[in-house]
Amino acid sequence: MKSKLLAGLLLTAGSLLAGPRVFVGIGVGGYGYPVYAPAPPPVYSYAAPVYPAPGYGYSWVNGYYDWVGPRYVWRPGYWARPPYAGAYWVGPRYYGGRYYRGYWRR
Repeated sequence: MKSKLLAGLLLTAGSLLAGPRVFVGIGVGGYGYPVYAPAPPPVYSYAAPVYPAPGYGYSWVNGYYDWVGPRYVWRPGYWARPPYAGAYWVGPRYYGGRYYRGYWRR
């Protein structure tokens, strides 16, 4: 009898403790959110590629400095396929002491 009572008590207590949980996350420095960072170095000067796109619908994304961790990292230019029809690349920018990451836009 005591073991059944103890099992029932544990089952009830377990179900009370296993209630719904709510998690809230805050993104810092993600796409669309500014990052407080020092100004990036000057962008390399180079010509667009002379070779053709690898396939129909590809767009050229110029190289840029990206804020990664505590420093800037140079991302060389590359061919990319836009995620949806009519999209174009908006390059990253630095304005008012904030670094805004690049993104695709309609």
